[in-house]
Amino acid sequence: MEKVYLVDDQPIANFITRKLLELEGYKGSINEFTDPQKALEVIKGDDDALIFLDLNMPVMNGWEFLEELKIEGKNYKIIILTSSTSKIDRDKAQDHPCVIKYMVKPMTKDKFKKISKLIEVKVEDNS
Repeated sequence: MEKVYLVDDQPIANFITRKLLELEGYKGSINEFTDPQKALEVIKGDDDALIFLDLNMPVMNGWEFLEELKIEGKNYKIIILTSSTSKIDRDKAQDHPCVIKYMVKPMTKDKFKKISKLIEVKVEDNS
């Protein structure tokens, strides 16, 4: 993945995820959004993107965001990164074709390692 999008209304959540990606050697573009509607405008211009998406946001929640992306018909990879531990949310995410993983915040180094092969991020080998 060349571009990663972080969509969360809490700037600190985006900051943590960004820093972890950078610490793990990700060298591509990372775009942060606290407004999901602005994120949609930008993301719709990409054919291929990895999106870390929160579910509980004001104005437009993560489910509404996913529905808007679905209309575009593009092949995005989405990781739900949320505070919700609800089985209903987990099941709903599992049924969405673009969602590749459901994770509970915060992103940690261990969680990142578990998903690194799924997301195929470009990392620099520091060995």
